[in-house]
Order: sequence, then C-alpha cells, then structure tokens
Amino acid sequence: MRLKIIGGSSHKDFTKKICADLGIEETKSQSFTFSNRNRFFTIDEAVRGDDVFVVQTQTQSVDVDVMELLIMIRTLRDSSADRITAVMPYFPYSRSDKKDQPRVCITARLIADLLQTAGANRALVMEMHSQQIQGFFSIPCDQLLAAPDVIQYLKTNWNLENYVVVAGDAGAAKMIKKYADGLNLPVAMMDKRRIGNDEKVVIKGVMGDVKGKKVLIIDDETLSGRTLIEDARFLLETAGAISIDSCFIHANLGEGAAERLNASPIQKFITTDTIPSSHFNLRNLEVVPVSHRFAEMIKRIHNNESVKSLNDIT
Repeated sequence: MRLKIIGGSSHKDFTKKICADLGIEETKSQSFTFSNRNRFFTIDEAVRGDDVFVVQTQTQSVDVDVMELLIMIRTLRDSSADRITAVMPYFPYSRSDKKDQPRVCITARLIADLLQTAGANRALVMEMHSQQIQGFFSIPCDQLLAAPDVIQYLKTNWNLENYVVVAGDAGAAKMIKKYADGLNLPVAMMDKRRIGNDEKVVIKGVMGDVKGKKVLIIDDETLSGRTLIEDARFLLETAGAISIDSCFIHANLGEGAAERLNASPIQKFITTDTIPSSHFNLRNLEVVPVSHRFAEMIKRIHNNESVKSLNDIT
C-alpha cells in the first residue's frame, strides 16, 4: 500500500509539517462550501488500494470540522482506499465522555461511532480528556501523549529550580505523574468541585506544599480559562505560591478566554500545536510542536511497527 496524507481545513500547517517530516507530498484535494452551507469535497488523485491518513483537528467551528472529516472519510471509502485512519490531534467533544446527569448524550461515543460508520478503519489522537474514550471505539484507536515533547521542551528552555507541578483537579492527577517524574519535581493537586454546566468551580483547597514555590499548573485543556484563573489566584493569595505558569496540552479556548487569561496573574502559557494558535492571542505563549511525533506514529502504523515507545519519557 502507498502512504497518503490528506488534510482537512482545520489545521493546514499541521498537515504540511507531517508531510515534510515524512518526505511526501500531501494528496491533492478540494474542500469548500456552497452558498447553502453544504460541504463539497473531492480527491484529485487516485487512492485505490492506498493507506490514507486524514488529518483534522477541532477549531471553534467544531461541528463544521467534524462534518468535513466525516465527508472526507466517506469519500475515501467510496474511492476504494484500502485503509483509512482518522488523525485527530484534538478529539472533538472529548469532554462529553460520561453520563453525569440525566438525559444527556455521551457525545464522545457518538463521534467514535460516526467515524466508523463513515468508513474509518482506525483512529489516532493526542491526549484524550479521559482514558475511557479509547473504549468507545470499535476500531483500533492509538493515543499519543504530549508529555515526552513538553518535558523535553521544559528541560531545554526553562529554569525549573524551585518549581512544583500542580494538577488542576483530581482528573489531572494521573496525567501529571509523568511530568513530575520526567522533570523530577514535587507535586500538588487542587481540590475543587464543579457545579452545573456553567463552567464554574468551587475551590476547597490545595493538597501539597506550594508555599514559596513557583507553580506550573498542568492540565489537558482549558476552555473558558475561568477555572485556571481561579486556581492561580488561590495558589498566590491563599496557598503562598510566588508565581504561576500554566501548561495545557490543547488550547481549546472559547470566546473571551484569551482576554481573561491575558488579564490574569498567570505569567507564562505553554501549549502544543494540536489546535492552531492563530485562533487566539495569548501573551507570553510558548508552543511545543508535536507534528513530528504524529509523523513518526503514522510511519510506524503504515509499516506495521510497534508504537509503544513513542509515549516513553527519555
């Protein structure tokens, strides 16, 4: 099978970087909308019998991005591609991963079902909001972790003396273990409760010692920025931290989030390029590229090689 890469409209630079790392040209295609908002997609090269990876992330037009991805996959299936892999640097609707209140949809499961129905043979994502999402797929689903790249970046570019890594909540506690071990730093965790659907939380305290320390808050994503800002204020004003920086893997920022974060006491922000930074404007922003890790994963999947070591911390 020949290896082919096709990128959606959501993050063209990410697709270009993957192709550059693999040393191949992106498969030519066209995608646009008619005046009635209907999406049209066509592939301008033969893909019969090929191993095709479709790259599409989530932007603020999430439903448009999802629909385009489904149309692309179906077009490839109808064009007789041999294997189709949905490559999603950020998995859409990842927060809707459980039925935590009556009469709600587990939308992450719905997205997994739709990908398979459209014709995807497997999926590749980075840093899911929760591990259970992998179990929503009836097709193989590989998850890449951002930790190896972020840890290497911090070791190379930051002075980590007197830092402590803080988990934004209990859900992030397991996630930051890799960072604490890789950076050889102590750990603390915010104790808070989320009430209702308005993205507000109540902070009960912090478990661990942050007094007189520089804090790096680590989480998989941030949406409104409000919780992150409340964490920062509590750590500074109540817990005795001397400075706050923040690392979130996916910059899934909603309307007004960048403005709130820019006005907050958080000094530096670090994220990855799973979502294009052109969609927001954060001060003191440092972006860790992860496209090369996707390229290596794609190469190994194509060659039927082991992928386990790609998530190892070196």
